[in-house]
Amino acid sequence: MLRIGIDVGGTFTDVTALDTADGRFHIHKLPSTTDDQSVAVAEGVRAILRRTGAAPGDVGYLGHGTTVATNTVLESDGARTALVTTAGLRDVLEIGRQQRPDLYDLDADKAPGLVPRSLVHTVAERMTAQGTTLVPLSEEDADAVVDRIRAADPEAVAVCFLHSYRDDAHEREVVERLRAALPEAYVCASADVAPVFREYERFSTAVVNAYVGPRINRYMSRLAERIEATGVPVRPKVIGSSGGMMSLESVARHPVSTLLSGPSAGVVAASHVAGQAGFGNLITFDMGGTSTDVCLVRDGQALVSTQRRINGRPVRTPSLDIHTVGAGGGSIARVDPGGALEVGPASAGSQPGPAAYGRGGDQPTVTDANVLRGRLNPRYILGGALAVDQEAAGRAVDGVAKAMAADRGVAARGIGRIASVNMASAVRKVSVEAGEDPRGYVLVAFGGAGPLHAVEVAREVGMSTVVVPPNPGTLCALGLLVTDIRAEFARAVLEEADEHNPEKLDETLREAHDSARGWLAAEAPPGARTRITGEARLRYARQNFELSVPLPQRVIDTAHFGSGAVAEMVASFHEQHTKSYGYAHADARVQIVEIQLTAAAVVDKPDLPSVEAGSDPDEALVGRREVDFDETGPLDTPVYERAGLRAGTALPGPAIVEQLDTTTVITPDATALVDAYGNLIIEVEQR
Repeated sequence: MLRIGIDVGGTFTDVTALDTADGRFHIHKLPSTTDDQSVAVAEGVRAILRRTGAAPGDVGYLGHGTTVATNTVLESDGARTALVTTAGLRDVLEIGRQQRPDLYDLDADKAPGLVPRSLVHTVAERMTAQGTTLVPLSEEDADAVVDRIRAADPEAVAVCFLHSYRDDAHEREVVERLRAALPEAYVCASADVAPVFREYERFSTAVVNAYVGPRINRYMSRLAERIEATGVPVRPKVIGSSGGMMSLESVARHPVSTLLSGPSAGVVAASHVAGQAGFGNLITFDMGGTSTDVCLVRDGQALVSTQRRINGRPVRTPSLDIHTVGAGGGSIARVDPGGALEVGPASAGSQPGPAAYGRGGDQPTVTDANVLRGRLNPRYILGGALAVDQEAAGRAVDGVAKAMAADRGVAARGIGRIASVNMASAVRKVSVEAGEDPRGYVLVAFGGAGPLHAVEVAREVGMSTVVVPPNPGTLCALGLLVTDIRAEFARAVLEEADEHNPEKLDETLREAHDSARGWLAAEAPPGARTRITGEARLRYARQNFELSVPLPQRVIDTAHFGSGAVAEMVASFHEQHTKSYGYAHADARVQIVEIQLTAAAVVDKPDLPSVEAGSDPDEALVGRREVDFDETGPLDTPVYERAGLRAGTALPGPAIVEQLDTTTVITPDATALVDAYGNLIIEVEQR
């Protein structure tokens, strides 16, 4: 049986397939089709079938990572969306939290609203914070709003009422009326998307969900049709932002859950590869053509965030705590009016791409600089599938050099240096700024460009070890093969942590537990091992934000807060508060804000194949070329073919390691060792 994972990036679509009969992996890389990602996905399936000689019926699993939702929000080209809310709350999204995007930038603008004010409608109704009806839903108001929305003919509608996380009866009634009146529109309720308190964040999440819903649903339909046309008998599963796989139907109900679909697959894969190599604490470093994503993994578990901002808009849905910067191989370099060299965040993308790709691009990019510095093969990449136009790269970088009044080599080195500094800032964001010392972690480099810059980034932040997996350019696709089927179910509690009055806690827990079990019944494959885990979010009374602590497993298994469970959670909260803020109030009242259960169907994790032992690097030597390094300048450097390296082989720097999906740069002050699984373990000398 073939298990196939396909991850779509801004520049390339990566395919990894596992033949479960012999344990062999097969990889393929092709340009992304940005107008319709499903075209490249289907072609990737066909390419793997041709390469392996397998029949479509031999495919037993197909996982997919997509950037459709992310791009829709970033490019502000989603559906024409309407909003229905409680009377008096028309401007919740405009008012927001009244926080300045940049404290010291007087000209900074916040992101424009996704719903024009003319499409925001209010209905007379109101629930209390305790879930009782204060103002009954006005049917006359509801009918009038439905008529106005039908006349406006939006593609999507979000229904967000005050305190619907306590009682969603009014939301559901209006949603039913809208779906009956607008059968072609995408309609969602905030209580379905994010049943948690804090109106602004809940409203924003529901609106983003509606905004991307029509495009995601159209894409999922096309994807299913194209995969069916290949003859593959299985429906694809899609990875969500929190690193769990979901069915197409699940994605259609909650498209906002795929906002970080692609990057999360890379984190899962990096954790799997690093764990097999013996590393539990790591920072993932995924540099592609458009951006770089980093995430901290502690003891084999990636950190998860309950909320993040996408293009300035809060989204309240679980996601891996990934930080993204606009620095990739296609990042465009320019000289600003003050004469300073800048790199990114604008990107050349895949069409036309960097000038070196020979597709008509003429703007200088990080890739062009790497070609001129000898770090990338000056004749071809992708194993010869894509010719490199070195002269075009030179012409592009010459524009920057002229503006800098410098020669071509200095300009190219400056582009590379600034790109590395930009990416190092992202690593500091998830480590130093979060209270973690990066020196206690290893940097796992992947993506098409990650291994090109990883050593310099590691040195910049004080890290001494870099791990480059065997197929770093397609690692995200591997993540789709080792990811559990998983979803999260959050419920608001807002009750005092009272050991003697657990009835309300039990009621809320049972609601979440029933939802988790129902989801597993629909999503888990027959015979799969399933599990439900959970956490609670607690705070001191009147505190504005909360901290997460584990829910005792016995509480989850019985759906009941038995003796000692609440006290155990409160003790964990005090401990976590001390760790985070340096103090705890042992006698203060503690409030349980919400609980969240995670339902998972566990998939078997394939081991990476071991590689043959050997110690002579000359067996993999394919040539030498002059390579420019930041501090030493150009050096005559050996170039090795990754496929020829054997376990136990040491490569002292400087060295270049080439393979189909990426190139690894080993600087003069670093040494690489090939481990038993073919990983390059690079030790960096810190100054």
